[in-house]
Amino acid sequence: MLPPSSSTPTWNQSLQTGLAIPACPLALTASRHLDERRQRALLRYYVAAKAGGLAVGVHTTQFEIRHPKHNLLEPILSLAAEELNRLQTPPSFVRIAGVCGNTDQASQEAALAKRLGFHAALISLSAFVNQPEQAALDHCRILSQILPLFGFYLQPAVGGRPLSFEFWSRFLTIPNVVAIKIAPFNRYQTLDVLRAAAASGRSDIALYTGNDDNIVSDLTTPFRFKTPEGSPVTCHMVGGLLGQWAVWTQRAVELVDLCRHLRQSQQPIPQDLLALGASLTQANAAIFDAANQFHGCIPGIHEVLRQQGLLDGVWCLNEHETLSPGQQNEIHRARQAYPELTDDVFVASHLHEWLQ
Repeated sequence: MLPPSSSTPTWNQSLQTGLAIPACPLALTASRHLDERRQRALLRYYVAAKAGGLAVGVHTTQFEIRHPKHNLLEPILSLAAEELNRLQTPPSFVRIAGVCGNTDQASQEAALAKRLGFHAALISLSAFVNQPEQAALDHCRILSQILPLFGFYLQPAVGGRPLSFEFWSRFLTIPNVVAIKIAPFNRYQTLDVLRAAAASGRSDIALYTGNDDNIVSDLTTPFRFKTPEGSPVTCHMVGGLLGQWAVWTQRAVELVDLCRHLRQSQQPIPQDLLALGASLTQANAAIFDAANQFHGCIPGIHEVLRQQGLLDGVWCLNEHETLSPGQQNEIHRARQAYPELTDDVFVASHLHEWLQ
C-alpha cells in the first residue's frame, strides 16, 4: 500500500497510517438513564490514553440507543462531539459514528453525524441480513454520498451476516470508502476482505482489525496475494477498531505503535509479542464471554471499567443483557493472570480528574 496523499484530509491520513480506535461504551445509572458524568469520563480516558480516534453509536455503545423508548442516539453523539471539542482533539483524531437500520434511517443517522462533525460512518448491515448483497451495496452507495464510509464485516453472533468476496470487491468500487473494519471472527472470511482489497488496486483504503480474538496476528501479518495478472500484492491491517480496546486503551495504543514499527522496519516478530497476543485472546474470551456465544460481551466491557472505577455498574439498556454466570470471576482471573495487559495504574492516577 502507498502512503496517503498530502491532499488527503488530516484525519484520513492518520486513519491510513494506523490507529488504536476504541468502540465507546454507554455509561448508565442504576435506573438505566444516561450517566453524563461517567460518559464524559470515558471520553477523557480515551483521549488521555492517546487513542487515535473514537467510534460512537456502534455495537459497544448498544444498538438499543436507537429505540424510541430510549432515544439516545443524538444525545450520545452530541455529548461525544461536544466533549471532544472541549478537549481540543487534534485534526488527526478520527471521529466515527455508527450508522444502522434501513436506508432511510441510516441516511438520517449519517446526516446527523455529519452535522455534528463526525468524519466517517461505520456501517452496520444487520438490517440486510435476509436481503441480497446487491441491496446492501445499493444502501452503501447512497450513504457514501453523505459521509465517507468505514465498511464493517460484523460477526453473525452479534448481528452480522456472511458477505462474499464478490460483495467486498464491489464495495471497494465505491469511491467514498475510506476503510474497512474486518471483524467476522473467521479467518476464511477475513481473507476474503483482504483478497478483495488487494485485487481492487486501491491504495487509499485503511484495513482495520475488529477480530478481537486475533488482534496481534492481524496487526503483524503481511497478507500476500496475486492480482489476476499475476502481480504480487501485500496488504496489512494498519490498526484496530475494537470493543476490546474500550478497556486497557493505553496498552492498545502501545501495541499498535509497536506493531507499526515492526511492520515498517520489517523486523522479525518477537516471540514475546506472539505470547502477548495469545494472552490478549484469553483475556478477551473472558471479557467478551466467548464461552456463552458472546451474550455478556457488553456487560463484560462494563465490568472491567467498573473495576477500574470509570463506570458505576454493568447496566445495559436491555435489562436481560447481563454478565453470564461465572463471567465476573473469569474477568477477575484474566486481570490477575495478565497484568501486563491492563492500564490500571494509569486509570487510577487520573480517575479523579476525569470524573470532575
